[in-house]
Amino acid sequence: MRNRVFSGIGMNEYQESITRPHVELYTDGGCDPNPGPGGYGVVLVHPKKRAEASGGFRLTTNNRMEMCAAIKGLGMLKQPCQVTLYSDSQYLVDAMMKGWAAAWKRKNWWRTNQERAANADLWEQLLALCEKHRVELRWIRGHAGHRENERCDQLSTAALRQPNLPADEGYENKPKTDSGRPRVTEEGQPCWTCSTPVIKQKSRKRPNRDYYYEYYLWCPKCHATYEVESAKRFIEQPPSLL
Repeated sequence: MRNRVFSGIGMNEYQESITRPHVELYTDGGCDPNPGPGGYGVVLVHPKKRAEASGGFRLTTNNRMEMCAAIKGLGMLKQPCQVTLYSDSQYLVDAMMKGWAAAWKRKNWWRTNQERAANADLWEQLLALCEKHRVELRWIRGHAGHRENERCDQLSTAALRQPNLPADEGYENKPKTDSGRPRVTEEGQPCWTCSTPVIKQKSRKRPNRDYYYEYYLWCPKCHATYEVESAKRFIEQPPSLL
């Protein structure tokens, strides 16, 4: 996997960035069952100290707890840092390192034309933290004997077994899903692919036997095209001789 480092700094601030302290974060989360009571654990390794944190919720999911662990760990940092974050969640690492989460945000949290991205509330927080720090996420295999990862697992398991856990509001009160993404029907609406406002283009397609489109909507950035019913023109057919 090609490394991707998240940073809120520009090239002119590179010199400042190399003086930032480097920390390692180990994170883990899970539920029993899934969905069900969940917990997360964090181990922070700093040149001058080591810290642990954990927490849990009464009803949540494995993926949300993996994300909460990363959010909690980054939130523990009191100043901008260079961070290597280790997680056994392929979901978390791939979504951040391959740019999926950032793309979902650009598309107003739509994954496809019919499906919204899950856990948008947590992705929003995580992306913001990765603007503050320089963060590289690395996947490690869970339950493979890595000391800090095993400790995170112990912390998360103990947390989910605590009594009177609070509600995960983002999960229990998540908004109802839409039936589908709004159709692109007018000039100026955002493109489904890249969110750039679409423009009208005169159609060059040859009419078929019954109708043609006088114009279509076109994205000047990614070149996606959208046919709209308001541009549909029917061809008057000659009367039948039979």
